[in-house]
Amino acid sequence: MIPADMPGVMALEQELFPEDAWTPRMFESEIAETPARRRYLIAVDGEHEMIGYAGMLFTGGPEADVLTLAVHPDHWGKGVGTTLLQALLDEARHRRCTEVFLEVRQDNPRAQNLYKRHGFTEVGLRRGYYQPAGVDAIVMRKDLD
Repeated sequence: MIPADMPGVMALEQELFPEDAWTPRMFESEIAETPARRRYLIAVDGEHEMIGYAGMLFTGGPEADVLTLAVHPDHWGKGVGTTLLQALLDEARHRRCTEVFLEVRQDNPRAQNLYKRHGFTEVGLRRGYYQPAGVDAIVMRKDLD
């Protein structure tokens, strides 16, 4: 992901997460971070249109955190989310991380099922995590060893 991707990223962010979308400033801050700490990817279709994005935080230790993952609804069920998630997990392995964490909305079973299919398990709950809606977040973990 680069600054030129922001219009497409923000359009998809607003479409999928209207109540608690990240702001352009949040994304700009994230992609400006050193590559040693962050990895942001986009997915494009055959016409080079942005159809998804994902980002990961590397702690500098054995942990990594999936910060965001989104796929345009027209491309759900086509493997885009899996491809983005796998690319992040591969990068975490490459950086010798041993576990990956994430938070997922409790009211998003599609995303929960994606993560479960890839070996994530529920390890906790963050009450009211997603604001302003106050939706709980399920904390999930995957062991990379």
